[in-house]
Amino acid sequence: MADVLVVLALALVVAAATAAVLTRDPARQALALALLGLTLAVLFTVLQAPDVGLSQLAVGSVLTPLMLLLAVRKVRGGGRRGGRDRGPE
Repeated sequence: MADVLVVLALALVVAAATAAVLTRDPARQALALALLGLTLAVLFTVLQAPDVGLSQLAVGSVLTPLMLLLAVRKVRGGGRRGGRDRGPE
């Protein structure tokens, strides 16, 4: 039974990694990366490493995609309008 869970978790990781690599839009790539982090956290939990799984969940599924989404928003000009990035003068 445990071997079936490991193989299933590995298959999910492979599918999520493939989706992350084949996605072209940076915002969708960040979401695919979050999905990959989630599947890796599941894999680590199945492999009886819950501490590594929790770390992966926090960093790989939440923080990294969030930073990527914020960077994409900043590059695309989704920040403040009118070129006023310094605040009130």
